[in-house]
Amino acid sequence: MVGLDVGGTSTRAAVVTIAGQRLGTGRAGGGNPTSHGAERAAGELRAALTAALHGVDPALVRAGVIGLAGAGRLLADPVGRAAFDQAWHEVGLRCPYAIHGDALVAYASGTASPDGTILIAGTGAIACEVRDLALYRNADGHGWLLGDAGSGFWLGRAAVQRALADLDCRRELAPLSVLVLTELLGSPRIADRPRDTVDTLVQVVTRRPAVELAALAPLVIRAHRDGDPAAQAIVSEAAGHLADSVARIRPSDAATPIVLGGGLLTGDTPLAEAVTATLATRWPDAPLLRAGDGAAAAAWLAAQTLAEVDAHIATRLHRQLMPSTDGPQDA
Repeated sequence: MVGLDVGGTSTRAAVVTIAGQRLGTGRAGGGNPTSHGAERAAGELRAALTAALHGVDPALVRAGVIGLAGAGRLLADPVGRAAFDQAWHEVGLRCPYAIHGDALVAYASGTASPDGTILIAGTGAIACEVRDLALYRNADGHGWLLGDAGSGFWLGRAAVQRALADLDCRRELAPLSVLVLTELLGSPRIADRPRDTVDTLVQVVTRRPAVELAALAPLVIRAHRDGDPAAQAIVSEAAGHLADSVARIRPSDAATPIVLGGGLLTGDTPLAEAVTATLATRWPDAPLLRAGDGAAAAAWLAAQTLAEVDAHIATRLHRQLMPSTDGPQDA
């Protein structure tokens, strides 16, 4: 089986056997057609597959899965799908492949359970209910303008808003505000007229693509670790938003797994700690798991299409491909 985890910054591929042996891996640049266009995305797909299939006869591959954000857009785009088909065939693959949303792949990288919940917080944020290893319904994921509450973008925007509030009130800058001014203006020094600094900060932010505010999220994490109450309040509010997104699609008495995905929830961050604590309180019987290897998870999903892969084999294969997610554990 072949699995691909296609993101905006990198594309990863894995080739595995039903016995759980990894035959090859590959990595290339960002391959999301929404971000980079169909032709460039297909080129990165081809590069990752070529590396993963080195020393492997492509004719022996029986199934494949490609996981990426915006899967529905690719499926509805004949030009984009044709470019992906061409890349698939150019590396020698003749087996069928399926395209799934990245949220399903992230869920499968954390658990073999067919039913559960995936919560992702990276640049954006979304919660999804999974039924029978398919995305059933979503909460949030509406983009930076209309939603993504608790995401990296949301944290970065909250950090700038706190800096602007400090300047408006002419109060002492919070440590987080100092970090924001230094990052965006090069110095925390305030002009003789604080309003001039406010105007400059607003101009700097609004001239950039809005999503770039997500790059300020690490400043919130840093200030939180240094004990800044302003940053701690922002992280606490973000954790509440993310838990509320889960609550929109998950019954209060559910005991199925909750998988945490995205850089803000899979790394050692105060937001991950806060979200884990909140979810554990709301759903005390639910296993809390972290997303793992997306390419291997995509290959595992591809295995589900083979007739000889029953529930027992699927569980064993998942354990072999992603041993760190074997069984309930704290996120």
